[in-house]
Amino acid sequence: MEQVEVKFGNWIQTGFDLYKQNIGALILPSALAIIISGVTFGILAGPMMVGLILVTLRLLDKSEPKPAPGDVFQGFNYFIPAFLFAVVWGIVFFVLSMIPFLGLLLVLAGGTFLMFGLFLIADKKMEFWTASMTSFEKVKTNFFPFLGLFVVSYIIGGIGIILCGIGVILTFPIYVCIISVAYREAFAGTEGAVLEPMTEEQHDIGEDNPPPPPPQDEPRHD
Repeated sequence: MEQVEVKFGNWIQTGFDLYKQNIGALILPSALAIIISGVTFGILAGPMMVGLILVTLRLLDKSEPKPAPGDVFQGFNYFIPAFLFAVVWGIVFFVLSMIPFLGLLLVLAGGTFLMFGLFLIADKKMEFWTASMTSFEKVKTNFFPFLGLFVVSYIIGGIGIILCGIGVILTFPIYVCIISVAYREAFAGTEGAVLEPMTEEQHDIGEDNPPPPPPQDEPRHD
């Protein structure tokens, strides 16, 4: 797979701009996603995060009409893959975190490799394992820059925890916005070539010079 250029500063700035321009549309969906994930002890974290990602991607793509706060529940349309992604990898990371010293490094590496997994479930409707491996393959092309982006954006997104935990509702969408920008650019062009419409000149040429008729079999002379 071709190496992805990580546009570190550009992606962070664009993510910040996306957040500032749409803060009103992001706060309530973010609050719903975080609160419901928390009160269900993470059981619904996957679908709720997918819903928040769907809202954020629509804002990034400037889709009309703009998403409503209730659209965060559209993540339940992807319940099984989102649930498996959050629960399976959550358990794996919890176990890894118990390893002294090395555990934190393994969790950071794993989080980086899987940073696009939920985005692929939301945007490409991939299954849990396919999304996980696709994210892994993309990130490994330029791991250390992606690691830096993941760590910095996650710190920015989680900094609100110092405000009695409530502030994370305000800051977590920044993380989602930054990774949304990175996702769109990292996976640009993966849908295959798009046929360009014919220009008017090409259309006229086609009318003036129609293609020759298919060859006919010559009559046989016995």
